[in-house]
Amino acid sequence: MKIYNTMTRRKEPLTPLEPGKVRLYVCGMTVYDYCHLGHARVMVAFDVISRYLRERGYDVTYVRNITDIDDKILKRAEENGEAIDALTGRMIDAMHEDEARLSVLPPDQEPRATHHMAEIIAMIETLIAKGYAYAAGNGDVYYRVRQFEGYGKLNNRDLDEMRSGARIDVDEHKEDPLDFVLWKAAKPGETRWPSPWGEGRPGWHIECSAMSKCCLGDTFDIHGGGPDLTFPHHENEIAQSEAANGKPFVNTWMHAGAVRVDQEKMSKSLGNFFTIREVLEHHAPEVVRYLLVASHYRSAINYSAESLVGARKSLERFYSALEGIELPTSESVDESGETLPEIASYAERFYAAMDDDFNTPGALSVLFDLTRELNRAKTSSPDVVPRLAVELKRLGGVLGLLQQSEAFFNTHVSELPLSEEAIQEKIAARDAAKKAKHFAEADNIRDELAALGIVLKDSREGTRWTFEPS
Repeated sequence: MKIYNTMTRRKEPLTPLEPGKVRLYVCGMTVYDYCHLGHARVMVAFDVISRYLRERGYDVTYVRNITDIDDKILKRAEENGEAIDALTGRMIDAMHEDEARLSVLPPDQEPRATHHMAEIIAMIETLIAKGYAYAAGNGDVYYRVRQFEGYGKLNNRDLDEMRSGARIDVDEHKEDPLDFVLWKAAKPGETRWPSPWGEGRPGWHIECSAMSKCCLGDTFDIHGGGPDLTFPHHENEIAQSEAANGKPFVNTWMHAGAVRVDQEKMSKSLGNFFTIREVLEHHAPEVVRYLLVASHYRSAINYSAESLVGARKSLERFYSALEGIELPTSESVDESGETLPEIASYAERFYAAMDDDFNTPGALSVLFDLTRELNRAKTSSPDVVPRLAVELKRLGGVLGLLQQSEAFFNTHVSELPLSEEAIQEKIAARDAAKKAKHFAEADNIRDELAALGIVLKDSREGTRWTFEPS
């Protein structure tokens, strides 16, 4: 298995620090608002990665933190007139609801910054003792960026170039404009914790260094996050952790690609910013997940009406192939207990794609080939059909897909312009018209339903309908 390492800018073999075990840390959400599509990208990307590592037999410890104290949280709580704990608790519950709807499995550990204050303070004390940090006269504590020899190595940045091109507010309390805050002195009325430097709260970057050390140790296998975190957040994590612990921080750095909306950067100022729950009001969760999985995790995703239609049609191909097949309870094996060669080849190709830096587009292409084989077998080799179907669902499940039943086709029931009973009555009337050779009447019923977004699909098993809102 090879993984692209952001640090070295090349694919490298996965060589866990402890054979057979993978320790994975992903920067999670700052819980001051509902999760948006960019968060969904990171959630789903690393959900697929952790699922596949487990599929390949690794014992995975997946940690994704929660930032539950920072400037944005303080500001939003004040705007709402609610307690910080009330705001963050509400947003954490909403986040868990969103990820469950997207079939994102919960991480093994989900540490919160406010639950690790002792570890954060201890790491800052270590950095001060080693000369990498200093307490300023205003009660803040800063990290000495120039003291850490390797600063900028993740992003291939030179310190002097950063200094000359930096847009940094002048702060008379800093020794150097590039220094960043580890501990912030509390302002009047702010939530605060006691520390050796006075009451205050941690800076954002130190939180992840302390939580990852607590959960996974001084050095671990993989650190992941969104595309906007390489600088300064992950660069600062490296500086803090390696200076404090005296050891390499992470073996492999992984970063998911951005989400674009109609080929533009997603932002509130452009009016194309969507929360996960806003999207799921109009689109089936599995369709959204498929869209996120269909692109390589490092590639940018374009979110648009056309891309969602394409995602839905792709899923319909899979589910249509599986429709009406009674699946055996055991896996796709013959009577001797051995995997059938014609089925095993699909798994081998699927694994080969995923072993190449989690190439989900390549893996999905294997599933499409398997689907074509399944459809052919319905007439040529009916005895193999159930086992092909089992393998299609099994491999789809590695990507968090194809685990629903017929319910997938009608996931917009709450938005239906007609009741399900009324739709079935229309279908029955159309069937009767066709039998009576009143084809114009049958076509009129189809067109009437299509105008409402209800699309009829005929097959030998009968007529199925899907709701495809415009």
